[in-house]
Amino acid sequence: MKKIIAILMAVMMFVGLTACSAKAPAKEESTSETSAESSAEETAEESEEPAQEEGEKDLLAQIQERGKLIIATEGAWAPWTYHDENDELVGLDVEIGKLIAEGLGVEAEFAETNWEAILSGVSSGRFDIACNGVGYSEERAKSYRFSDPYVYDRTVLVVREDNEDIKTFEDLKGKTSTNSPNSLYAQMTEEYGATVTYVDTLSETLSMVIDGRVDATVNAEVSVNDYMKEHPDAPLKVVAKSAGAPIAFPVRLGDDTETLINEVNRILEEARQDGRLAEISMKYFGLDLTTPE
Repeated sequence: MKKIIAILMAVMMFVGLTACSAKAPAKEESTSETSAESSAEETAEESEEPAQEEGEKDLLAQIQERGKLIIATEGAWAPWTYHDENDELVGLDVEIGKLIAEGLGVEAEFAETNWEAILSGVSSGRFDIACNGVGYSEERAKSYRFSDPYVYDRTVLVVREDNEDIKTFEDLKGKTSTNSPNSLYAQMTEEYGATVTYVDTLSETLSMVIDGRVDATVNAEVSVNDYMKEHPDAPLKVVAKSAGAPIAFPVRLGDDTETLINEVNRILEEARQDGRLAEISMKYFGLDLTTPE
């Protein structure tokens, strides 16, 4: 009898172990299903990412959706951008900025700031575009996307009326000058060997030359001419000038800004062809500077 009971217990233990072994694959299948679901979700998320990128609106679409073009400008550099006797923001860049906004079918919103903050604000996306007599250069083109030139700016070398030491740009070597920081004029002056003191406005620049705090300054011919019209007794003289340099509108680099620049170029070309660009240049410069010659 004892032998029979022992045999039965052994059989029951064997069956129990077999049953446990049979259940183990079920647990593995459950784990496999969870992994498959997780993998499927990850694949779905990955497949959605390109669709989201493709669906993102470029800068032009964003501007048209918000209904305004945000334009960076100084508001203190006549005749490009300044305040008239009624404190209204006017100037060549203001009028062309409005012309561009109108061509895009939106309002122009001008954000006035100092020169140093203009380009950094464009880079960060704070501003859509800069309308402030920005000179084109190959170095700047590494950091910004530029429109076609809309005017060409001649650069002049200005000294005090009684200065006989500086007659050419080469004479700047070892001398002192003043300009806005990060401007092409400051860069040009430094390349000629002068030490540059940085200020924010043209008025400050020319005042430093008049007061003898610096030897000279390099600046836009049209801006210096405008200053001399307002201050005919200023003891200043132009001793040298360079050929016209292209002035253009910068926006930030990126694939999403190409359509905006293409539209800006289209609007500028239409204004060039129908004479509006030359008319604005004559109004503020007294010269048609829309061509390099």
